[in-house]
Amino acid sequence: MKVLTADQMREADRLTIQGTAGSPGIPGAVLMENAGKAVVALLEREFAPLDHQRVVIFCGKGNNGGDGQVVARLLAGRVAALQVVLVTDPTSRFDTDATVVVDALLGTGFRGQIEGRYAELIRAINEEFPRAKVVAVDTPSAMQVNADYTVTFAAPKVEMVMGNGPERVGKLIVADIGIPSRFLQSDLELSEARDFAHLFKPRKKDSNKGDFGHVLAIGGAAGKSGSIAMTGLAALRAGAGLVTVASSSDAKLATELMYCPLDQPDLTRKTVIAIGPGLGANRDLVERVRDQAHVPVVIDADGLNSIAGTDFRGTGVDTVLTPHPGEMARLLGLDSASKITDRLSTAREFAQKRNVCLVLKGNRTLIAIPDGRVWINPTGSPSMATGGTGDILTGLIAGMIAQFPDEIDTAVRAAVWVHGRAGEFGADELTEQCLIATDLLHYLPAAIRECAQGIR
Repeated sequence: MKVLTADQMREADRLTIQGTAGSPGIPGAVLMENAGKAVVALLEREFAPLDHQRVVIFCGKGNNGGDGQVVARLLAGRVAALQVVLVTDPTSRFDTDATVVVDALLGTGFRGQIEGRYAELIRAINEEFPRAKVVAVDTPSAMQVNADYTVTFAAPKVEMVMGNGPERVGKLIVADIGIPSRFLQSDLELSEARDFAHLFKPRKKDSNKGDFGHVLAIGGAAGKSGSIAMTGLAALRAGAGLVTVASSSDAKLATELMYCPLDQPDLTRKTVIAIGPGLGANRDLVERVRDQAHVPVVIDADGLNSIAGTDFRGTGVDTVLTPHPGEMARLLGLDSASKITDRLSTAREFAQKRNVCLVLKGNRTLIAIPDGRVWINPTGSPSMATGGTGDILTGLIAGMIAQFPDEIDTAVRAAVWVHGRAGEFGADELTEQCLIATDLLHYLPAAIRECAQGIR
């Protein structure tokens, strides 16, 4: 799903209203009417029966306020009580017994400082309606309203799906109000399960292990063999046909994993190589893999530290780097992750300049590829802030690429999505505190089934 900036959305609105050769425009009033109807449809669905609801609608001066006025007109006579609060009326008293509050103060085009009456009304929405659910129109005003639902139009906006935006937005509903998809131009997208559901379709009946690739996972120096053991097991759980682990010890390996010594990894006849978890400082080995591997390579953890400070360049989307913020800072030559102020631009520029597929982990993991496209992953949980979850992700990515080497960017996005979704399932059952890395593999089947539902 495309994700737009305010400027891109403004241009889409303009083109829709203006029309193009052979395609008449849609008047702004019609778009506003459609927007109001979309909000009312949400209210009808989530707050039935409407005649039991007390509704307060806050309307600003611009188009967002116009949308709110349409909502008010469509609700007139259908709810138990209806109050419209205009930003131009400084004396309004609020129905604080309201059960639904509609925020139509400021839309995506707002720029500047929140002050005066707008600031007062935003504070009121957040604090003065103890019984009410808040429904934001297009966007929570200035991203300062705490909404339970947001009905946005045509496409999500960047601020809604990045950083703390999702906490303000609540449940996001994207409504079609008549803006043609060809006007929604953006190289930023939100990953959706339907994008990669086909990767989890039932396998053919006469399948064999050779159909699903052979992963070589390299890492696990003395005292750290657990890291690469988790990577290898995750690759198997992702569906790879064969997995060999090159490690300092085979003591922690699952029975199903093959083993070779860390200093003698055989790179031949492998479909994908994952290197780095628990590896320690071993730049020579990382360089050897880079030079001799003729298959996709996933580089994580100490593998990333081994290329930090070098002029490393990948071979395209088949070179996958999976840094957490600290590792990303080292790749950039920065002394602190706090100096990365714009994750989105950082990910895009690095992927383009270094010719890699970059998986920048964190809250809303980003997947950037060399052509400038970036996907935002919407799944994940604070429960995953525990040792080893990154090693599991490396294995899932490698296992997915092993099966789908012709769809690497899609395979990577699928691995990131199911990894995060498994974390959500695990947190729901085990709590955020109790989840550990290998628990993700227990909840992986539920994540995969959910992803695959659309094709069965």
